[in-house]
Amino acid sequence: MVHAMRNDLLRSGLLILFWILAQGPVLAQNNSQQNIDKKLPVAGDVFLVDASIAFVIPSTKDFRTPAKPWVWYAPTLPNLPGPEERWMFERFLGAGIAIAGIDAGESYGSPDGNRVFDGLHREMVRRGYSPTPVLLGRSRGGLQTLSWAAANSKHVAAWAGIYPVCNLTSYPGIDRAAPAFSLTPVQLNEQLKQLNPVDRMEGLAKSKVPLFAIHGDVDTVVPLERNSGLLRERYHNLQGTMELLVPPGQGHNMWEGFFQCQELVDFVIQHAK
Repeated sequence: MVHAMRNDLLRSGLLILFWILAQGPVLAQNNSQQNIDKKLPVAGDVFLVDASIAFVIPSTKDFRTPAKPWVWYAPTLPNLPGPEERWMFERFLGAGIAIAGIDAGESYGSPDGNRVFDGLHREMVRRGYSPTPVLLGRSRGGLQTLSWAAANSKHVAAWAGIYPVCNLTSYPGIDRAAPAFSLTPVQLNEQLKQLNPVDRMEGLAKSKVPLFAIHGDVDTVVPLERNSGLLRERYHNLQGTMELLVPPGQGHNMWEGFFQCQELVDFVIQHAK
């Protein structure tokens, strides 16, 4: 009788094991789907590049070019891009320009963040998109887009920013940024010229990449003079071209003029094509 009970238990255990093995792919698929759930302001495709959540919102307009034009938006975070981006996204799409992005986390333009961006660039080119997108950074998305652009100037058609962070010393500050670079604050400060986006504009200027930003003059979170203002000054000194719009009395806020800026839309469409 004991022997029979052992056999029954063994058979039960094997059945459970077989059931788990059979369900494994389904469970993995469900977990993957949970991991890449993301709400976008306009319907698009959400997918994984390595372990990072990415998206592309394709244009249905047939734009006859060897590779499909696109604008690269950052930051891609759980709540971004948000509904405030819908107006300009719809205008990009109407002009035949797709929008894409990837979640690089709070990487602040670090080499690790650049490697995440490298992965999306490869994937977009594989999908038939242009190797030279226009990059668009909102707020701290400016750091990662500018950093990647500085390291890949030959793959950048243009860069635009909405009150963009351009300077690590302004935001998030050396102490907060250092861990993202796997450095101590002292080490990051010593290597700032090689890592801070606003200090690395030579390649973009040499490649004649045009820049554009809209930035309020009373922004206390990302001050104009330490970010877009400093970027324009440095870029002009390098014989680069940058247009800067400064709406008076605006700070780091949700004023619709930042997100419904016709000049920004026109700039992106012109250079993405």
